[in-house]
Amino acid sequence: MDLDKVHRFFHEEGMEHLTEHVSVELGERSYAISIGSGLLELLGTICLDVAAKGTRVFVVTDSHVGPLYLETACESLRAAGFQVSSHEVEAGEPSKSVEPLGEIWQQAIQARLDRKSLFVALGGGVVGDLCGFAAASTLRGIPFVQVPTSLLAMVDSAVGGKTGINLPQGKNLVGAFYQPQAVVADLEVLTSLPSREFHAGLAEVIKYGVIWDEALFRFLEERADEIEALDPACLSHLVKRSCEIKAEVVRQDEREGGLRAILNFGHTLGHAIENVLGYGEWLHGEAIAAGMVYAARVSERVKGFPPEETDRLIRLFQRYELPVDWSGLEWDAVFRAMTADKKAENAVPRFVLAEKMGKVGLPEEVAKDILEPAFHYGTRPQPMGLKPGLTVDKPEALLDEVEGEDRL
Repeated sequence: MDLDKVHRFFHEEGMEHLTEHVSVELGERSYAISIGSGLLELLGTICLDVAAKGTRVFVVTDSHVGPLYLETACESLRAAGFQVSSHEVEAGEPSKSVEPLGEIWQQAIQARLDRKSLFVALGGGVVGDLCGFAAASTLRGIPFVQVPTSLLAMVDSAVGGKTGINLPQGKNLVGAFYQPQAVVADLEVLTSLPSREFHAGLAEVIKYGVIWDEALFRFLEERADEIEALDPACLSHLVKRSCEIKAEVVRQDEREGGLRAILNFGHTLGHAIENVLGYGEWLHGEAIAAGMVYAARVSERVKGFPPEETDRLIRLFQRYELPVDWSGLEWDAVFRAMTADKKAENAVPRFVLAEKMGKVGLPEEVAKDILEPAFHYGTRPQPMGLKPGLTVDKPEALLDEVEGEDRL
């Protein structure tokens, strides 16, 4: 679905002024991201640009999203002339695994899907990754459309074609690069998102500010009250700008051979936290927030990243109720998990490090005598015991201790 078609469609629907669009330019695999309110009710009509009437459509959702939005999505698809069936998985990261994937394969075949059929991923990042991999692998490839219902999925996982599942050994270790035909981001669904999930999604938006766009980072600082109040204009800006950045990175490096790796800022420790604690204990965005604090500390030592910018990052995470430490975790277990990460080379973890706010480098190895002290800094007990969703200021004594040369 190209951008010109998208603009014509929303012009005909009288919604052009209410909808933003971003194009992911990948030659014949290019597609459009539509961002606005009320788009779920237009899903069927939108899908007519990527599949013919009468096509079998298989919707994958989860136990949280399904009761809220599955009926609306299916009604829209049926009204457009599609033959619709659906499958619901349990909500949460544990569903991003082999057994639920096998169930989708079996259900899709029983629904008599063929290579001209269409998968629709209606849900957050777990559903998008799971359904996308099912689409990539069923009959060696069936087209699919992403309909993200979480902020994290809208700004990150639904865009760029990464699909896959977790294994006990690590996150996203099995999967495929497989681009959707379209992404439909209905901002209205964010009003039903739990605040913890919303904040976790903001972690990925903050990441874009650190790696690419300092102006976006300032926007998150200056407009926090409006963002928390789900102001439509602020949400539209955050989603659109995040998608623009992701689309440009993917355009330059679709399969993560170079530049796309910068999107992994904070993910080396973040993925290790998820693995060690068990998938679902922390939300993905929460683990990535802690991982970004760690990466910033390491960046101070390796790249000369200004310590005051690390403090600025921590303050913003605290403003949005995201964790800034990883107390209770053991270095040996976390380091083992980092060496098994898919970004590691020869069992050596690699890190995206910040040079300044808005600019990072490509992944690189970092000496263990830098990594371990930086890790232990984040394991020091905080008042009340910091956990995801709970924020505290750093104790003054700890601030004093790290103000000098030993600060990481």
